[in-house]
Amino acid sequence: MTKDVEMKELHAPSNSASSTAPSTLQHLKEIASLLETGAYAREVRRVVRAVRLTIAVRRKLKAPVLYAFLNFSLVTGSDAHTRLCSYLPKEDELDMEVDSATSAVHTTAKHSLPELEIFCYLLVLIFLIDHKRYDEAKACASASIARVKNLNRRTVDVLASRLYFYYSYSYELTGDLAEIRGNLLALHRIATLRHDELGQETLLNLLLRNYLHYNLYDQAEKLRSKAPRFEAHSNQQFCRYLFYLGKVRTIQLEYTDAKESLLQAARKAPVAARGFRVQCNKWAIIVRLLLGEIPERTVFMQKGMKKALRPYFELTNAVRIGDLELFRTVAEKFTGTFSSDRTHNLIVRLRHNVIRTGLRNISISYSRISLIDVAKKLRLDSTNPVADAESIVAKAIRDGAIDATVDHANGWMVSKETGDVYSTNEPQFAFNSRIAFCLNMHNEAVRALRFPPNSHKKEKESAEKRRERQQQEQELAKHIAEEDDDEF
Repeated sequence: MTKDVEMKELHAPSNSASSTAPSTLQHLKEIASLLETGAYAREVRRVVRAVRLTIAVRRKLKAPVLYAFLNFSLVTGSDAHTRLCSYLPKEDELDMEVDSATSAVHTTAKHSLPELEIFCYLLVLIFLIDHKRYDEAKACASASIARVKNLNRRTVDVLASRLYFYYSYSYELTGDLAEIRGNLLALHRIATLRHDELGQETLLNLLLRNYLHYNLYDQAEKLRSKAPRFEAHSNQQFCRYLFYLGKVRTIQLEYTDAKESLLQAARKAPVAARGFRVQCNKWAIIVRLLLGEIPERTVFMQKGMKKALRPYFELTNAVRIGDLELFRTVAEKFTGTFSSDRTHNLIVRLRHNVIRTGLRNISISYSRISLIDVAKKLRLDSTNPVADAESIVAKAIRDGAIDATVDHANGWMVSKETGDVYSTNEPQFAFNSRIAFCLNMHNEAVRALRFPPNSHKKEKESAEKRRERQQQEQELAKHIAEEDDDEF
């Protein structure tokens, strides 16, 4: 087995444009060497590792470093080299010449591997997006996608999945997401024919995001239901899929399934993906309120989420109390937040739950109460509050929300005496749901276990292989915490 390249920083030459440029360039060269090794050995795990290592270098990318790396990786004068260099800023030409001369000292060899070419496209695309050069990013992304279509190599699939993401992201930043929907569908079809499962995962999520961005929930559900299903390869993409599935289920009034998907997405998401987990929790809170549940206070007090979830905490408090006036006040106070989160239409649905909760509290507190007082306590603002209160009480009795009767002659609501809940089947149902949750979590944990290849063979491990395995495990543990933070 080819030994992995060790990551070592070199001291910067005195004639470099900046002190960090040679170190960053050296890191990129080592990542390129890792890509080259993975391409020749056809080991996808080395390509995955190279993509992870790129995350640490992303914030240090500069135009002179990229220009030097392009000269190192691509043949000068080739179509890819000329096109990628044209996207870099022109005002840094002098620094580029300095760095390219420095890189020529290290090596004069040129590579023509497709993996290195796609990696160069990925680096330049990330650089353009980080520097908010969105028009150039769109052009670079389109050129990279055209190149990827002609490559059918398993070692390219990992890099291609990242390009698909930034391709969609660059168009989303400029508000032109609808333009690429046809291209994404064509790419998904190509990935399916090539059995590129990671590409299928990524493109399916991008298509769902595209549809949901324009509130096309029916089309999103049709695509999701007919897309081929297989075992998830990327935890990030699986979390995304669960989040989009939860949103679709919520709009379709399938609250139980939506709650399960949203909570699972929030639980599986990396700790560093705070923004994604905040969105999952916002939608999960609304879905639980629509189901008649009250989320625990600890949900709103999670580290780093207290401020973002403050509007939903006040909304939950209004629903818990059953105060319709307080509910209106909170909805008007945070209408901007709810509109930006695209949960405003769901909050309109909560009005009925607020009324039902208030009516349940009234039923518990009073054995007999007039419908006029019920209307006053619920703060109904209609032309005929007594008639509305009567219909609300009758509907709540029919749905089983309260155990009472309506005396139409005297205009009363008479509550029945509360019995022992332990004499019913409610404890059994609650216990069964908890057991099912624990068993489901255990099964998911077992399916998520990963084992090294050929672990069933009882071969003695040599010292060199042991050192290589330990080094890989240490690097994986180091980079797994910051794995693809930008995806969320």
